[in-house]
Amino acid sequence: MRNQGIGSWPARRDRRTPRRTALLHDGRSTDYAELHERCTRLAHALRGAGVGRGDRVAYLGPNHPAYLETLFATGLLGAVFVPLNTRLAVPELTHQLADSGSRVLVHAGQPDERITELTGGDAPTVETVVAVGAGPGLPYEELLAAASTEPLDEEVGHDDVCLIMYTSGTTGRSKGAVLTHGNIIWNSLNVLVDTDLAGDEVTLVSAPLFHTAALNMSCLPTLLKGGTVLLESAFDPDRVLRLVERHRVTRMFGVPTMYDAMAAAPGWGSTDLTSLRTLLCGGAPVPTRTAHAYLDRGLAFVQGYGMTETAPGALILDRADSLTRAGSAGVPHFFTDVAVLLPSGEEAAPGEKGEVVVAGPNVTPGYWNLPEATAAAFRDGGLFRSGDVATVDEDGYVRLVDRLKDMIISGGENIYPAEVEDALLGHPDVAEAAVIGVPDARWGEVGRAVVVTRAGASVTAEQLIAHLEGRLARYKIPRSVVLAPELPRNATGKLLKGPIRARYGAGQ
Repeated sequence: MRNQGIGSWPARRDRRTPRRTALLHDGRSTDYAELHERCTRLAHALRGAGVGRGDRVAYLGPNHPAYLETLFATGLLGAVFVPLNTRLAVPELTHQLADSGSRVLVHAGQPDERITELTGGDAPTVETVVAVGAGPGLPYEELLAAASTEPLDEEVGHDDVCLIMYTSGTTGRSKGAVLTHGNIIWNSLNVLVDTDLAGDEVTLVSAPLFHTAALNMSCLPTLLKGGTVLLESAFDPDRVLRLVERHRVTRMFGVPTMYDAMAAAPGWGSTDLTSLRTLLCGGAPVPTRTAHAYLDRGLAFVQGYGMTETAPGALILDRADSLTRAGSAGVPHFFTDVAVLLPSGEEAAPGEKGEVVVAGPNVTPGYWNLPEATAAAFRDGGLFRSGDVATVDEDGYVRLVDRLKDMIISGGENIYPAEVEDALLGHPDVAEAAVIGVPDARWGEVGRAVVVTRAGASVTAEQLIAHLEGRLARYKIPRSVVLAPELPRNATGKLLKGPIRARYGAGQ
């Protein structure tokens, strides 16, 4: 085959394991032969709509086989896939469609008026709209039924752009991270090597595929290996437990809040979880209480650290280290190199704080149409700057401290909110915590904790501050505590510090 990209995967799997189940969704099973045929048909339909090499095709909708079919079909044509976050507002989506220059929008499960707004006069690049199910646009299944099944073999290499994945925008307008076919292939190889992924996996994917961890750490590596992906359109802890038992799920990905919700669900104690082999967790370190809840069921986490720009794997903490190295982000993936550097460019000594930088074949070549942002994201030698502060120990294990931009400077002392948040989460009445900096006449800025308490708890701000006494240096202890009903998070469970600052950063 001339196509060496991921668009060729369904064809390659069809010739090896055509009758293995590739996808399970909403009670329907798709084997690899059928997946290959559907992707080929869709590629012909997209070509008929004018899509060629380098053209962008956007997808807006929940997890669905059509998402993967559109990804693979664009890859067959040498075109570029643009997954859109369903949680974004219309102006944000309009920006991403226009910024990427997407010619086609495939959508599923969206309100008609939203699609009309997105494809009206303010979205000048979208020429063709395709509807999976009901809604405005050409009917998806009819397009496939009328399309050719003739094989396609466009020349696509590892350096060709596969997709543009917009960053979550927690600090401003989102940027389109470019991921090549090679980026995704090498990341998948890292996953296969470092997590012992097998060909008989049944992988549950309920985290959204429009984010990189669910797609590239969970879904695509499973399909590369010939396993089965069980697609869920949304995460529901009770339903997830039922699916694990019913389908004998072996593997899943989630963020700590998802795993906490499962452990708190009514069926937790009675569900048969013996089929589970690998629990991947990312987005934040696994809290000790969460780790123990799963260890009590004979389960341990494989924890990962990464970012959209590294496709996403950078560091991994094996299940054997989940307790002995609790709080660590682990060591670099097999084909990836990670260092912790001082501002001078020298490597940090053990225990010394520095910035995490990443190099390897899974690292983005840059941001879409943003040469200045691309240049700023790399240090000399092609090292990608994560913006994360970390320390490394004598054994090479990296421990994340915080984001550079979230650091609070109070009276000349650096305060890393993640450290304070972790101490607050040690209080039995605290469900969630975020620490932000607020202006202070004497110290420049001081910390403020925004806390969500557990249901039925009656803890006070004063008691929470007292809880931190003796656990943290005095300058790290927040000067104020706000009790909030909830904290805003993005679709991957990360705290949205921007909205938290806007809501709680003044006047309290």
